[in-house]
Amino acid sequence: MKFAITHPLITHPYHPDFVTAAGIALLARTAEDAGFDGYGFTDHPAPSQEWLDAGGHDALDPFVALAFVAAATTTLRLVPNIVVLPYRNPFVVAKAGATLDVLSGGRFTLATGAGYLEAEYAALGVDHASRNELFDEAIDVIKAVWTGDSVAFEGRTFTAADVTAHPRPISQPHPPIWIGGNSAGARRRVAERADGWAPFPAHPLMASYIKTAALDSMEKLAAAIDDLHRRLEANDRDPSSVDISFACRAGGNPAKETFDADAHLEGLEELASLGVTWVQFAPPGDSLERAADTISRYGDLVIAPHRGSGGPSGSGEPG
Repeated sequence: MKFAITHPLITHPYHPDFVTAAGIALLARTAEDAGFDGYGFTDHPAPSQEWLDAGGHDALDPFVALAFVAAATTTLRLVPNIVVLPYRNPFVVAKAGATLDVLSGGRFTLATGAGYLEAEYAALGVDHASRNELFDEAIDVIKAVWTGDSVAFEGRTFTAADVTAHPRPISQPHPPIWIGGNSAGARRRVAERADGWAPFPAHPLMASYIKTAALDSMEKLAAAIDDLHRRLEANDRDPSSVDISFACRAGGNPAKETFDADAHLEGLEELASLGVTWVQFAPPGDSLERAADTISRYGDLVIAPHRGSGGPSGSGEPG
C-alpha cells in the first residue's frame, strides 16, 4: 500500500502557516521522512464566497505549490487532489505537468476530475454543462502532446494544427493519469484512458450535493471496484496495472489520542484485499505543528508496522 497526503489547507479563512514556503517544505519533508509516498493540493482557482461560507476552503495553485514540494523532497510523488481539467486549456495543463515531471525527476501523477462547482465554472468562462466532453477531450490532448510531435486536434474551443511541446515528461510512456469521482462514468473513463481511479468516501447527502455517487460502505466500494475491473478486462487491460486510491476511516481520526492504530491497520488490509493501492491521509489543519506531529505519528503507528508486517510495500508497480 502507498500513502498520500493532501495539504491541510482545509478552511476559510486559511491558517497562514500553511501558505508559506517554509510550511509547505516542513510538511512535505515530514511526510517523506514518515514513509509517505505522495503529496498533493486541491484545485479551486475561483471559488465563490457562498461555497466558502458553506464549508468550502481556500486553495493554492496545485502546480505551483507542487513545485515547492518537488524542490524540498527527493522521493515524494506529486499527486494533486485533484486538477479540474475543464478549467484550463489542455495544452496548458500538459505543459505544467511536463514541467513538474522533468524538474522532479519523473515524480508527477496527473490526478484529475471534472469538478462540480457551477459558479467556479462560470467565473472561469467554461460551460459547466460541457464539462464531461471537455474532460475527455483534455485527456486525449494531454496524452497526445506528452507522447508525440506535430499534434493536430480540433477541440470544442480551440484548433491545434501542428503543436510540438518540449521538453516532454521524463516518465514513460507519460506521467500516470488518475481520474477522480465515484460514478460509473468515472470508472468507464479509467478503463478506457487512464492509469488510476481516485474515488472518495461520500454519504448520500454529500454525494447529491457534489453530483456523484454515494460511496459510504466497504460493500459499495467493493462493488464499484468489481465494476471497474470488469470494465478494464473488457478493454483488454489488466486490473492489477491500474491504481485505486481511497481513504481508510477504520480506527477513527489519526489526529486524536483515541485513534486505534490496530483497527486502522486491519482496515488497510481490507482495502488492499479489494484492490486499493493508495490510501489518502488528511492531517489536521488547525496548526502546522499539530499537522507535522500527526504525520510523524501516523508514520510510526501505521506506515512502519504495515510495511514491516508484510503488507504491500511502498515500492513497485502500479504507481
